[in-house]
Amino acid sequence: MQSGVVAVPGAFNALVARCIAEAGFQATYISGGATANVAGYPDIGLITLTEMCRTIKEVARASGLPVIVDADTAYGEFESAARTIHEYEHAGAAALHIEDQVFPKRCGHLDGKRLVSCEDMCEKIRTMAGSRIDPDFLIIARTDARGVTSMEDAIERAHAYRAAGADMIFPEGLANASEFGTFAEACPGLLLANMTEFGKTESITLDEFGALGYSIVIYPLSMMRVAMGAVTRGLEVLKSRGSVESLLDGMQTREELYRTLGYRPGEPWHFPGSST
Repeated sequence: MQSGVVAVPGAFNALVARCIAEAGFQATYISGGATANVAGYPDIGLITLTEMCRTIKEVARASGLPVIVDADTAYGEFESAARTIHEYEHAGAAALHIEDQVFPKRCGHLDGKRLVSCEDMCEKIRTMAGSRIDPDFLIIARTDARGVTSMEDAIERAHAYRAAGADMIFPEGLANASEFGTFAEACPGLLLANMTEFGKTESITLDEFGALGYSIVIYPLSMMRVAMGAVTRGLEVLKSRGSVESLLDGMQTREELYRTLGYRPGEPWHFPGSST
């Protein structure tokens, strides 16, 4: 972040995380929505702390990258918030974000969200800030107020969340570059932007976000959507033709997979990062 805005693609499993590292990205992200989706659930807070920590361990170990992780509403109240930051740190995360929605939460780009009070959210942030082990672990506070109350409320909450101990602010559901610029001007400091497809935010490039004052841009479900689009079309071809031969040019080859995994047939395989 000290050298410029950082693009952080979402990894919905360890193999995708390895591809993100191989592609040269400096960090990766784990979406609670994506983790729920690949388990067969919608993004309504059904995924558990245990399931998220398992994913963190796999993604962090496989990629070797700093991992930013969605913590939804911290899986409960203040005691749960303290446990969440401990478990996430031990699992290998470098940062987390919590949001100011009422449980059960909704995807940030859907209507019908409800907010907790600003003070309740601040108490969760204070609890987390006082519970983290590594002082460099980033606590990111997300506010969904723009789509529920107003931009003014979102900005007021952001200032309160910083004062409570949040290292970075994540304004969710802003509509366009103008709104992101307004928010950044009114709330200087470390900021995270969410560039998700098919939501409430228009398409904005990484450089544009950097110019507006944002330090991190997450792409939470982009790779999952690309992959699932290909899976759906592949299944249609297999169903209609009884073969996937026409899809071979778009597939990852066996050799490419082995390269990503660091595997050479006939030679001992060692876990990436091991000293042996």
